[in-house]
Parts: sequence; structure tokens; C-alpha cells
Amino acid sequence: MNKDQKIQLFSKLAAGSAAVGIFIALLLLLNYLQARRADPLESAAMEALLERLEEEPNNEELKTEIRNLDLLARKAFFNNQWQINTGALLLLISAIVFGFSLNMVNSLKSKIEAPEEEDGNEFLAGKLSQRGILIAGAALALLALGASFFTRDHLQSFEGEGSESPAMPAEGIEVIDVAAAHAGSPPAATDTLSGAVEETAPADTATAASRLPEEEATRPAISYPGAAGVFQQHGSFRGPFGNGVSIHKNIPTEWDGAAGQNILWKARLPGTGNNSPVIWGDRLFLAAASKGKQLVLCYNRHSGALLWQKAVEGVPGSPPAPPKTTDDTGLSAPTLTTDGIRVYAIFATGDVAALNLSGEVIWARNLGLPDNHYGHSSSLQAWQGKLFVQYDTNKGGKVMALDCASGATIWEKARKVKISWASPILAPVGEKYQLILSADPLVAAYDTETGKELWSVDCMMGEVGPSPAFSNGLVFAANEYARLVAIRPEGKGTIVWEQNEYLPEVASPVAADGLLYIATSYGVLACYDTGNGEKYWEHECDAGFYASPLIADGKVYALDREGAMHILRHDKEKQLVNEPALGEKTVATPAFANGRVYLRGETHLYCIGR
Repeated sequence: MNKDQKIQLFSKLAAGSAAVGIFIALLLLLNYLQARRADPLESAAMEALLERLEEEPNNEELKTEIRNLDLLARKAFFNNQWQINTGALLLLISAIVFGFSLNMVNSLKSKIEAPEEEDGNEFLAGKLSQRGILIAGAALALLALGASFFTRDHLQSFEGEGSESPAMPAEGIEVIDVAAAHAGSPPAATDTLSGAVEETAPADTATAASRLPEEEATRPAISYPGAAGVFQQHGSFRGPFGNGVSIHKNIPTEWDGAAGQNILWKARLPGTGNNSPVIWGDRLFLAAASKGKQLVLCYNRHSGALLWQKAVEGVPGSPPAPPKTTDDTGLSAPTLTTDGIRVYAIFATGDVAALNLSGEVIWARNLGLPDNHYGHSSSLQAWQGKLFVQYDTNKGGKVMALDCASGATIWEKARKVKISWASPILAPVGEKYQLILSADPLVAAYDTETGKELWSVDCMMGEVGPSPAFSNGLVFAANEYARLVAIRPEGKGTIVWEQNEYLPEVASPVAADGLLYIATSYGVLACYDTGNGEKYWEHECDAGFYASPLIADGKVYALDREGAMHILRHDKEKQLVNEPALGEKTVATPAFANGRVYLRGETHLYCIGR
């Protein structure tokens, strides 16, 4: 091939790559403009269908139409992201090919021995024309790449209206005196906590958050509670070890929140949040966000008195402004955890903190702003001096173990997963507890001491919200538009059986005594055999489930989004016990103590008992 042929080849290659690049750039710009005009995560059609569903709650065809539309919207969302990523990559490749080809053309022309003389003005005009084309092409490419970046940002980072509400007065406790003799019931022997309740004056949280106090560092080694102590409490999301099974007895089955029946007390909450109550002894803990503040709240669980509230602020590395979140998640979605020595909180900003039971901030640190288009919601787990954090975001996944006393990182492991909203659980496998996490595409277990991955199974997909469950030597994981699987946590992990009839979107599965329960976002509670996946029964409800079902006192408790608790016998034969109403919407999972149910509504915290 002679020089003229090479020049002709590279000229055509440059022209072709330029044409492809311009076409892709225009498509990316059009996609950006389309995304700006219509919010891709909001659907007027879906809102209209949901309004119809409120009027026709038993319309099965309408429910199917809503599910199909939701599936199409999710597929469109992920297809859009794929198109943006692919388009940006192709644009970059075409720009590289164009630049290389143009360089080769200029290089070959410069080697021609006898160039023709050109008029100076024509030569200058040609050079200016080439520069103009290059500048215009570069500007178009940069504009298109910018459009692809901002389109991703528009799709993944948005904020629902009204994500914050005005702060309520801290002393706004409303006590409903149902019956004085019943409201003053003494706590059970297993629920006592030594030491008087103490209110603390505001401390210098910026100092407390950045270092461990000297008196804390010089204390003798702390004896953390063992498994028996953990099971006596409700110290984390879904209770002991995050598994959703409670040993407490005499759990109420009858109440009416609107009429005050069996409502021992209710307290107005001083901020918003979707996290669930946790309990240790006489104290109940919650988190909230209000007017840019991140609050940890402590109540006397017998009277509803607010013992203290503490703002987690001044944390080194914390973002100057809160991230954008949706109303379904918010800035305070993850549930706290406590080991009876400290209470631990994490917020959508990436701030994680430990407070003692009197409300003093012992330590706080920022783990990096979570890249999360709904908001961070993975709850915490604590065990034997380690605080476990699942931190799977759009920028990559990881799991961490922090020192409960100081907040220092004990170990950290990267995870080859996509973003997840699920929470970790602890499961006794063999002689040790395994830390088990669920995300797209895998369910995996880690050694709590070293962080070593023990096994993993590829079985999940989509936006994983439900946490795993464990019972009788099997791990159960599920997600809407994926499947329900039972995994034997031995060797590399083995799928024992799988189902796909009823799948949860947010609510986590729960299992005990050979029975597994699934609660869906479209209002079906289903019961399966843990050994083979056989479905025993299903129960249809008027509203969907975000709160996870729990097993306690021989019954399964499933709280729907409208505040109705669906209580059925923990049995393979369907036996409905009752469906009491709270009178307030809720998405938070209940907490149990002997003879008590604690529920977090949109604006109030409730204590229910006889």
C-alpha cells in the first residue's frame, strides 16, 4: 500500500469515526434533554393506578397491571443507564480513532517529498478550517460526555419533596391513660437494667466525635454480652442477630390506636426517620433527622418519657449538606444497634457514631458519603466488640468491622456487588457466628474475626432490599424480580431449593420451626416449608409490606404500610388471630419485650400492652 492509499484509508477512517461520534453525541444530548423534562423515577401512570387501587383494593387485575408497570419502569431505568454508559464509551472510542487517524493523515502528508505550492491565504484558511472542525468536534464530544454524566446524576441522585419536616418539641410526650393499674406494670425480671436514668447536659460533640475520651481508653476490658444475653433483648433491626425471631412472651394481639385501646403510651417524635425501635433493658432507642440534624433518641420504654436526645454533629469528613434521598428512605433509615454498653447509629451522610447509655458521644467518624440514589438504609449489627457495617453503594461494595470502643477499623473487605439496601445478619454455623449479607448478584458469608469470605452463591439480582434470614442450618434470601432461595452454608454454599411465586421488595423473610414467611409489597403474606419450599398458605391484605414480619410467642406478626398488624398462628395451617389497626401509617419493623409491642408510626412512637 503506497502513501496515497494510506492517506485515503486514514482519511476515510477519520471521517467515519467523526460521523459516528457526532451521531452518538447527538443521541446522548437528546437523552439528557429527555431526562431533564421527565423524572425517570416518577410515573403519573403509576400514581393514577395506585389511586385506583385505593378505591378498588380487591381488584386483582389492577394489582397485576401495577406490578407489570413497575417491572417495566425498573427495566427502563437500568436500560437507560446501560445506554448512557455504552454511549459514553463508544464516543470515547470514536474520538480516539478520529484523533489517531487524523494524526496519521498529517504524518503521511508531511513525508511527501514534493508538496504542491499553495497560496498563503488558502493554506491559512485550510488550517483555520481544520482547527475550527477540531474545536467544534471536541466541544460536541465534551458536551455529550457531560450530558451522559449529568443524566446519570439526574437518574440516581434526586430528592423526594418533603424529605424533612419541622422539628417537634422534645418534651411533646402524650400519655394515654388507658388504665392506671395496667400502665404501671413492673418490668419483667429479664428486662431490668441497673443504674438510674440520667439526663445529660449538651457536650462538646465535635471533640467527643473525633477521639476516644481518656477515661474510656483507660477502662478495663469490657465484657460484652453472649448469645444468651442478646436473645433476652431486642437490640438490633428485627431483634436478636437480625433474624426476626423473639423469645418474649405474652405479646398483645388486640389494640386500636385511634381509640386508645391497649395503648399504654404514645410519644410524638422530634424528627423524621424510617428506622425501627431497639430495646435494651428499660431503654428504647431510635434515630431521627430534623432540620439538618442527626438525632439519637432514648426513651424509658415503660413510661414513654424522653430520657435524652443527642445530635451527632461535627463529625470529621461529614458532608457540608445532607445527600438527596427519597421519602421512602430518608436521611435516617438504618436501624440502630446496641450491646447494652453503647448504642450505635449510622445516617445517610455516612456518619457512624457510638454513644453511651447516658447519651454521651464516645466516638464518631464518617465512612464516606454513600453513593445511593434512594438513600443509605443498611442497619448495623454488633457482636463481641465489633460493629458490622454493610456499605454497598453505586461506587462499589464493602463490609467493615469497627471496634465498638474506639470506632477504629478492625477489618474491611471489598465486595464484587452492586448497590444494596439489605442489612447483615449473624447466624450460628458450626461453632462460630457467620456474618451473612445479600446483594446483587450474591449472598455471601464472612468470618467475624478476620473478614475472610467463607462462601458465596450467585442468586440475586435487581435492587436488593430484603435482608437474609437463618433457621435450622439454612440461609434464606429473596428479592422481587429475582427468586427465593434456601442455601446450605457449607463449603462454597449450595442452593437447596428455590421459589419465585411470591417475592418481597423491601420486607425481609423470617423463618423458625420449619416455617418460612414472605411479605410482599403488594400485600400478600405467604408461608413455606423451610425444607423443600412447599407453599402451605397465603394471606392477602389490603396494603403492602415494607416492615419485616417477626415471629414471637407462637405467632407471626406482619405490619402493613397502613398500620394494620396481621397476626397469624405460627403454623403450617392458616389461622388468622387478629388484624388490629394502629391508626397511623408506618414502614418500621416492630420491637418486642415481654408483654409489649413497640411501633414507630410516621409521627408517634407507641407502646402496646394489656
